[in-house]
Amino acid sequence: MAEVHGTSTDSFEPVREVLSAQLDLGDGGASVAVLVDGEPVVDIWGGHVDEARTVAWERDTIVNVWSTTKTMTALCALILADRGVLDLDAPVARYWPEFAAAGKENVLVRHTLSHTAGLPELRGLGTIRDLYDWPAVTGLLAGLAPDWEPGTQAGYHSLTQGYLVGEVIRRVTGRTLGTFFAEEVAGPLGADFHIGLAAEHDDRVCPVIPPPSEAANPPGGAGQADAGETGPRLYAAEANTVAWRRAEIPAANGHGNARSVAAAQAVLACGGAVGGVRLLSAAGCARAWEEQFHGVDRVLGGPPARYGLGFRLEGRTCSWGGWGGSVVLFDPDNRLTVSYVMNRMRDSDTRGLDIILTTYGCLAG
Repeated sequence: MAEVHGTSTDSFEPVREVLSAQLDLGDGGASVAVLVDGEPVVDIWGGHVDEARTVAWERDTIVNVWSTTKTMTALCALILADRGVLDLDAPVARYWPEFAAAGKENVLVRHTLSHTAGLPELRGLGTIRDLYDWPAVTGLLAGLAPDWEPGTQAGYHSLTQGYLVGEVIRRVTGRTLGTFFAEEVAGPLGADFHIGLAAEHDDRVCPVIPPPSEAANPPGGAGQADAGETGPRLYAAEANTVAWRRAEIPAANGHGNARSVAAAQAVLACGGAVGGVRLLSAAGCARAWEEQFHGVDRVLGGPPARYGLGFRLEGRTCSWGGWGGSVVLFDPDNRLTVSYVMNRMRDSDTRGLDIILTTYGCLAG
């Protein structure tokens, strides 16, 4: 069995066994965290940061978690709403007047959190490198017309969600999303998660290993010449560039590990406070479960989904995952938070789900 480092209580030892079995299959490196009442019952990691399996994944290794970043962006919006400085039922244009153009005067802030704003694509953006120009991207979004009547349908806003919510937060607070998150969430909680990574952390970054479907796309050409009518295609290898790390892409380029992801989202599992740090009220937490959409996502397809304010809803749990496999789930009834973060991306993946199901088995046992 692959060696797994870190701590787990006796009751949750099966979680360690599952991670070890996954790593035995040559799964690169990964970390897992499980918190109950905001306290760690599992904090483990193992494997390697490179495909040659020569460099070990360490306790403080961090990696790009793709759309798991969206949970941090949603948390920031919920905090501001709880403070009364952001009205989630207000038109986006109240805070961002230019946004009212092209028939978007009825797009509400809550629509941007629930993928129902009608702006899932960055039409007119040249290459992925253009994502690093915040004024250019938000200016583009301000001028686009919605693809459907806002609030009536959902379509996954894979990259646009972060700019939409982030620009509203910038207009309200005078701070970028990454700065607000660092000062108001990560700092107080001591969570090693970053949206816009400083150079001082580069030596801890684990490169992502692109999924098999991207084997024919070398990193040297990532994102440069693959723009179409709906915007540029994002190649996973772009996440391994310094430019990607330095940018703020609040829907996709957060860097952290399972410990830091769980530390932030445990706030919502525990009524707004963990470790003596309160970030929002119990009522403010409960807003995450306000259903905004129930049906088939017109971008993702598949079975019907339920979206709350920034999260996917399943019963009383909230969750979201990142491209290739990372995931976080929180459950207020059990005051439980589970997070899985890895570097080897899969096109079809159940590793995080296996960790979650094993965790619930430990709770039941």
